[in-house]
Amino acid sequence: MAVELDVEELLTMGDSDILIRQAQGEWETRDIKLIPYRQHVEDLSKQFKSIEFRYIPRFHNELADGLATLALMLPYPGNAHINPLKIQVRERHGYCNTIEMESDVQPWYHDIKRFLKTKEYPEQANGDQKKTIRRLACS
Repeated sequence: MAVELDVEELLTMGDSDILIRQAQGEWETRDIKLIPYRQHVEDLSKQFKSIEFRYIPRFHNELADGLATLALMLPYPGNAHINPLKIQVRERHGYCNTIEMESDVQPWYHDIKRFLKTKEYPEQANGDQKKTIRRLACS
């Protein structure tokens, strides 16, 4: 796909250290069945201006696991074109970028804590809300 799209620089990431090192040429491919694949990777690598193979341990690669799971769940007709995903890596979690703190807002447990201390409900609480506060305070 990258060759068809005329990609010049390619970053290939994988969770198999041995395969990444073999693709980089650091380690030798001894299994007779894998040698043609290794040769194919070398031939493809020549079609790019630069290519990098990077090892990502599986426990650092939750995103790939999630995408692979989603891919298995979707039906894929052979002639359909699927646009590539554009994923940006941010320094902060996504929810940190979308939530704005309001300085005068009480925490979610404020009414429960107040009920435990004073046995008083909030002024605007209706019957169902009072029942929920009592239930949460008891547990």
